[in-house]
Amino acid sequence: MNRNWDEAISRMKNRIHATAQQVGDGFPHWADPNTGIWKTTAHGDWTGGYWLGMLWLASRDEGGEGYKHLAEAVCKRLASRVNADTAFKAATFYYGAGLGALLGASKSARELGLAAARDIEQRFNPKLGLVPLGENAEEGSHVGATASSIDSLVVSLLLFWAARESNDSQMRNIAAKHTARVLSIHQREDGAFVQSSSLDVQSGQVLQRYTHKGYSESSIWARAQAWGVLGATISCLSGGIDERFLTAAVKGADWWIDRVPADRVSYWDFDDPAAPNTERDTAASAFMASTLLKLSSIAPSESKRQKYKDAAKKTAAALVDGYLTPVEDHDKRPVGMLVEGCFNKREDSRPEDYVSNAELIFGSYYLFEALLILSGRLQPSDV
Repeated sequence: MNRNWDEAISRMKNRIHATAQQVGDGFPHWADPNTGIWKTTAHGDWTGGYWLGMLWLASRDEGGEGYKHLAEAVCKRLASRVNADTAFKAATFYYGAGLGALLGASKSARELGLAAARDIEQRFNPKLGLVPLGENAEEGSHVGATASSIDSLVVSLLLFWAARESNDSQMRNIAAKHTARVLSIHQREDGAFVQSSSLDVQSGQVLQRYTHKGYSESSIWARAQAWGVLGATISCLSGGIDERFLTAAVKGADWWIDRVPADRVSYWDFDDPAAPNTERDTAASAFMASTLLKLSSIAPSESKRQKYKDAAKKTAAALVDGYLTPVEDHDKRPVGMLVEGCFNKREDSRPEDYVSNAELIFGSYYLFEALLILSGRLQPSDV
């Protein structure tokens, strides 16, 4: 598939500009798909780093100095969360601060990212063999302090980056242990990823594996599958090829490709019996478009590399053509919104996350990243 992705990139940059004008001191969380008005968080929650990530990416293009200046200012506001007791802050600081160092050569962002990484390193629990979610994690009060989840692979992203940045072999070792343990607990033999687990505080034994945010406790939530493949893939790119992680990424990617709908955009949960009459999750699909491009650069065979690259292109094209609001929009929606992201449709979700059709800042980030890779403006190993 030969395609010029510049027009879609332009749409998304238009949306970045509009978002910057709208959110002020807040961090965009999700936006109404009809009006484009953002629900914001004051301190970034776990999603705030993705807004910064979009700014760091946009700062590399021609005329990007304004985005870099804004990113520098916004990044400083993350300082209050460096010591927060949540594994999910790793996403905030990897995409919000780590990318500032990688893409913007920002010294202040680098220091914030390293500080957060050092705090997370201290939270590694040798009995559990991983960094638990923490009391202040998004669902920490629901599932307990010794719980884990496939989402917590964001810890690996931050720690591998920080270990490389500071030449810290101990941190790298902890990142590898965390990655291996989380993957071993949450990936089934067939390649699917189960979202959550409960662990015994003394022995580290797995007491239960279940899906916390999907259709049922045994179903495969689309974003869990995407998190698993993303975490395993970036761990290989950032920490060096580890056959355990690469195998997990390949099995997870193949599982997704074999089961995603023909139009390449996943349902919110692969096991929802209402499909095809159920919500899609464009955010999970954007995760996979970006991740498959990364995986295509390290997959173990040429046939696999081509398979993942082709699947990524088709997924990105489906998202752009079907879900990215156009310049000429008959419904008068803002340009460049990636709509139909299913944040959380379960009634026991946090109120701020209870929306099943929205523009999700993390979905927009991953589509933007994928488009920049497809256009040649970004290399898979850059982020």
